[in-house]
Amino acid sequence: MKKCSHSAHHTLTEINITPLLDLAFVLLVIFIITTTPIVNDLELTLPKASKHEKDPPRKPNFITVDAGGALYLNKLSVDRDRLLQGLIALRVEDPDLSVIVRGDGHTKYRQIRAVLDLCQQANVVKVDLATEPADQP
Repeated sequence: MKKCSHSAHHTLTEINITPLLDLAFVLLVIFIITTTPIVNDLELTLPKASKHEKDPPRKPNFITVDAGGALYLNKLSVDRDRLLQGLIALRVEDPDLSVIVRGDGHTKYRQIRAVLDLCQQANVVKVDLATEPADQP
């Protein structure tokens, strides 16, 4: 004899649309929140922005170290003491001083390191090293 009079497997004749309605309401709330209202209820004359002229670009300062170890500050031959004094004088004129160190490819690293130390002693924080692109001979 059968324990159940009903079949355990029956087809689903109704579609449950509750998750679909939940999704529709969530999307509706998101669109309502993210849409900004158009505010044109008052006639206003807004002020005009003034044009600000850009500051002229600063002239870069170069420290060059040739293959023999000679130092140049902006094409003027200097020794280490005069280089330090020159950097301090330039920094006093322009507190935002930037320096580009150009070293010959055959210059020993300790000479470049000495120049970087002098820049640090003069409190010059914007120091770049000039290089050539790798694809050029």
